[in-house]
Amino acid sequence: MTLPTTHVSFPAGAVTGESPVLAVHPLADGRYAVVTAATPFHPLDHTWPDQSADLGTLTVDGTELPVVDCLTGAVGPDGGAPLVGGDIPVRRGDEEWSWLVLHVVEGDPGDLVGRPAALTVDPERRAALCASHSGCHLLALALNAALAPRWRKDPGRSDAFGHPDFDSLAMATSVMDTEASTDTYRLGKSLRKKGFTTEATDDLPALADALPALTEAVNQQLAAWVAADAPVRIEVPGPELTARRQWHCELPEGPARIFCGGTHLHHLGELAELRTELRLSEDGSELVAVTRPKRA
Repeated sequence: MTLPTTHVSFPAGAVTGESPVLAVHPLADGRYAVVTAATPFHPLDHTWPDQSADLGTLTVDGTELPVVDCLTGAVGPDGGAPLVGGDIPVRRGDEEWSWLVLHVVEGDPGDLVGRPAALTVDPERRAALCASHSGCHLLALALNAALAPRWRKDPGRSDAFGHPDFDSLAMATSVMDTEASTDTYRLGKSLRKKGFTTEATDDLPALADALPALTEAVNQQLAAWVAADAPVRIEVPGPELTARRQWHCELPEGPARIFCGGTHLHHLGELAELRTELRLSEDGSELVAVTRPKRA
């Protein structure tokens, strides 16, 4: 039997839900994956694993099972056990495949198929991850604006405010945990060919020399946006895990939009502070931004 793609409620901020268990599968590491028809849990994405997984509990017939991890699984048109991570041979959202949220439990939970499950996400962990993920998007916009003068030509991709989209063009990795978001940018030949310069020019210092002023400019912008208490929402075209969702934030400069599959704040007033630290590698080939939210 091919399982239907899991419906998710985390984009709206849900941390609880009820749903029947559709399947239980052993995983390669000796743990087990419980699949439900719907869930509030946000799983680790297998193609862009930026936001850490939700943790929590799954309760069936009064028995509480700790959910120690949450993964994205996929089942092909011929059925079978779900594949996980690098074992998935197709692109996310392939319509011939079913895309599943796998609630990982430590031991064999027994025959749960068909029974109703109560699903509860750890709300404190979720809130911390939301703060980090929303902070990451704000950092991207503020950094794009601060670095805009360093482009010698139009790179062909702009953000919501018309600035060259350094964040997406230079991004190597992005990771959000409960403490911060860490974004690593490559400053190599490819970026230079698109028009970005790290060298000193007639009107700009070298990037290494400009870093303190850039950091201050970004943090001033982040502070202004937090103070504005802008509303945040996720545009959801459908309930499926693979729906292409979009983060929206009504900033004073106008509406900002970024495609995103993660979880987020409802408004920026949930933060007391948001600050980033910019670091340049010794050889100048990487820029790292560590952005720490402080919740109100």
